[in-house]
Amino acid sequence: MRLLALVLGLLLLVAPAAAADVEPLPVGTHADYQLGGVRPVPSTVGIVVRDRRAEPAGRYDVCYVNAFQTQPDERRSWRGRMHLVLRDEGRPVRDEAWGEWLLDLRTPAKRRALARIVGRWVDGCAAAGYEAVEYDNLDSFTRSHGLLTRRQALAYARLVVAEAHEAGLAAGQKNLAGLDGTRLGYDFAVAEECGRYRECGAYAAAYGRRVVAVEYRRQDFRRTCRGWGRRLQVVLRDLDLTPTGVRRFC
Repeated sequence: MRLLALVLGLLLLVAPAAAADVEPLPVGTHADYQLGGVRPVPSTVGIVVRDRRAEPAGRYDVCYVNAFQTQPDERRSWRGRMHLVLRDEGRPVRDEAWGEWLLDLRTPAKRRALARIVGRWVDGCAAAGYEAVEYDNLDSFTRSHGLLTRRQALAYARLVVAEAHEAGLAAGQKNLAGLDGTRLGYDFAVAEECGRYRECGAYAAAYGRRVVAVEYRRQDFRRTCRGWGRRLQVVLRDLDLTPTGVRRFC
């Protein structure tokens, strides 16, 4: 009996955080992606994704959190926590496409410290009335010049997913198509340009219909609508996600 109890205890330690009280991402509705600024929401839209500093829209609201990199306009807030920013020869490692610093996930202590910071953001999302959180840049390790590993990223992902569930929010995977994020506890996915890169099927294999697909080119949007428009929530947006920019649904 003691051995059985020990085994069960170990399984609980390694299992993804339970999401029994989390409201699942709805399906069969339109999804709007509003990270660049808020705008009126059409009546046909049931899912809205907004930045964590924005007010929720009153639908099924997903709170955007950049959990693996810094936001370009938040660098000053990291100055006192530079030990948590990934550095190479003393200089922060950047995501060149967005000018964001990568976070340092290399040790358990740093992962726990970062998860506590993210947890405070997520608690703010929950208090504001969001139902879910989208964690961006799960694939930051691929831009780390070999300093970060996939294993470190997934270990950290488990921690932030647990933070979401403890706050009562569903957790969304962003990036790293082909990974079955449900094994880490993720509940849904936000798939940018999955039609362009032929990745929609990989996300659907893990999450079924609980995928928000965002395209930025009209030809990719048309292709994604043809192939996936009846199963996934697909939206066409302008790359800067501006409040007055392109917005079309399948």
